[in-house]
Amino acid sequence: MANKTMGTRQKMVFRLDATQSKPRNPVAQAMKTSGAGSHKKNVSAERQAHKQALKKLAIDGEAD
Repeated sequence: MANKTMGTRQKMVFRLDATQSKPRNPVAQAMKTSGAGSHKKNVSAERQAHKQALKKLAIDGEAD
């Protein structure tokens, strides 16, 4: 005997959550992955700036 009730059964439905249907902001994702944000000098740039400032003080001190 064939099972006649299989065709009349309620089919399984997959539903998406509301959070998944919301489109994402591609600009925000690009900024997050690229390390965007406030810029900061690296250690070597700060060291060079201090070194130049010391040389400038030494030159100005000799002129007085």
